[in-house]
Amino acid sequence: MQTPEEEKFFSIFYPYSREKFSTAREKGTRFVHYTSADAAMCILKNKEVWMRKSSCMNDFTEVQYGLKCLSEAYQKSGFKAILDRIFDGLSAEIEQLFDSWTFLIYADTYLTCFSEHEDREDTIGRLSMWRAYGGETGVALVLNNSPFITPSETLKAYSSPVAYLNAQVFAERFGMIATNIEKEAEFVRQQGREAIKNRVFAMFRFAAVSTKHPGFAEEKEWRIVFSPSLAKSDHLTKSIEVVRGIPQPVYKIPLVNIPAKEGQDGLSGIEIPEIIERIIIGPTRYPLALGEAFLDLLQRAGMSQEEAGKKIVSSDIPLRQ
Repeated sequence: MQTPEEEKFFSIFYPYSREKFSTAREKGTRFVHYTSADAAMCILKNKEVWMRKSSCMNDFTEVQYGLKCLSEAYQKSGFKAILDRIFDGLSAEIEQLFDSWTFLIYADTYLTCFSEHEDREDTIGRLSMWRAYGGETGVALVLNNSPFITPSETLKAYSSPVAYLNAQVFAERFGMIATNIEKEAEFVRQQGREAIKNRVFAMFRFAAVSTKHPGFAEEKEWRIVFSPSLAKSDHLTKSIEVVRGIPQPVYKIPLVNIPAKEGQDGLSGIEIPEIIERIIIGPTRYPLALGEAFLDLLQRAGMSQEEAGKKIVSSDIPLRQ
């Protein structure tokens, strides 16, 4: 759970994320991962999810787009002046810090991506996502939301809703954050110079890696973000794997609950019988074979046959020959 102080920080520096997290909690929003049947099988069989470098994702310009929007908004806004009124010269220190990390934010950020799942998609999925990620044997893993929306430092990897913004709207949202800081200037000042420098740096980083062009808005994406250069994780493991013929480093999230320890909050609800809400078999020539395969995989992961059978459905979107 967040402390009142952390909640206030969140409301000041991440108003968009705060709204998205609040909505997800209130509505019980589920998340979905569209992928190939082969990749979905590996997730269930190995009980792990891979995080890939942002530079190896479908659109390698995504982080570049966020960085460009951030740079333009920062230069045009009164953000620098507001910070410097609170701590003299702080904006120059933040600029130097962020500039020194910009390359690694692009080159050493690992992501895994999910979409918000709507109730009306329970039996058919989302056609645009099948086309983009399914291939000839697409599968959608629909997931319970608890691990995504419960604050935790355990993995050092963090949930972040994607904002679909053009440069103008990004600048407007950025200006809102500057206004929040100005309104809460005394609270910000009380936290100390180094704490605020780190907070602003983190806000810039998440703005860069979680902003996409509005043309992608129908994806309704959330990301799990991990930067090993900034924070090491005791639970994520690095491996070299071949993805679509390209050898590349990945970090693996184990789908295993991590008990809380003294000084650590732990992570629960992440094991397959808990997190898998349903599996939608996408438009394919092989729905029966895939259904049988995933029935078996869910049982091997700890579900009863009856429970597993209730979770698997086949999309009835007509397959185009």
